[in-house]
Amino acid sequence: MLVSDFNFALPEELIALHPVEPRDSARLLLVDPANGLNDLHIPDLLTLLRNGDVLVVNDTRVLPAELRGSRVRGKKRANVSFNLHKRVDARTWRAFARPAKKLHLLDWLELGNGQADALTARVAGKGETGEIMLEFELGGAALNEAIKSHGAMPLPPYIGLKRGIEERDKTDYQTVYAAEDGAVAAPTAGLHFTESLLQKLVDKGISIECVTLHVGAGTFLPMKVDNTDDHIMHAEWGEIDAATVERINAARATGGRVVAVGTTSLRLLESASRATGTLAPFSGDTDIFITPGFKFATVDVLMTNFHLPKSTLFMLVNAFSGFDVIKNAYGHAIREGYRFYSYGDSSLLFRAG
Repeated sequence: MLVSDFNFALPEELIALHPVEPRDSARLLLVDPANGLNDLHIPDLLTLLRNGDVLVVNDTRVLPAELRGSRVRGKKRANVSFNLHKRVDARTWRAFARPAKKLHLLDWLELGNGQADALTARVAGKGETGEIMLEFELGGAALNEAIKSHGAMPLPPYIGLKRGIEERDKTDYQTVYAAEDGAVAAPTAGLHFTESLLQKLVDKGISIECVTLHVGAGTFLPMKVDNTDDHIMHAEWGEIDAATVERINAARATGGRVVAVGTTSLRLLESASRATGTLAPFSGDTDIFITPGFKFATVDVLMTNFHLPKSTLFMLVNAFSGFDVIKNAYGHAIREGYRFYSYGDSSLLFRAG
């Protein structure tokens, strides 16, 4: 399909720069291909979901993965900055560098804006379009803690270009159930949940299951091709363990619906279902690219924020609920002043068919 088929005009003022407070007071657009649209709010999930349903959340924790510092060559220094986007091993990350032209293979880096205990690394590789391989002196959990100490929250470009990073972003850009360090972008549909709302859902008989997909900065990269067949999807690491799979499959067997919170949860569930058509344990990288025509095997309902024009995530929601349904839903959301993107409002999409 042509990438231009997934374009739409979005008024600039609808891009949310901060979340609403409290976070579960955001609006929720119900999108049901069989029954149309309904303007609701996040707490209405308590009536939309039913006993026996399974809410699947992504428990990845966002690292403050924007690092600034110096490239060091003898007595010469140059300012550089990096956005980490995918962990390679215990000591190595892939990152987007600015300016990448200043960096050479084996350059020494001191990151942390002049702090005495700078986070040190070297350039272990250079790729195209500004991608750098960073090899840190620290590794594993110690490296995670150092990144937390020296880094800033990597806000999406459509927010970061309009305002600076604020102290509140440390909590605003993290789900209340975040547990597994590794993401450099938030699974933003989950930002709408509070601990109180989650407890009320559990009390109603809705089970909550955690999967892990470490969201990469590649999720923000624009598509640079004209046809979807030519796009190479970024890979992200994810895991669903056997016990979680068993509980989800048991709920489905008794009529429960699988409700994915966010496109990240959906992509991981469908990756784990792709080979056999049924959900199975999964651990590893996934580069699944979902466009109209994709056959969904596991997810029945998708909760997700409103996405960018011509993005892979906008293509995914078109595949899930239908091209005409999503075109109508997004047109309605724009007319009604819904807030878009990471800090914006949400939608609850039912699967076409």
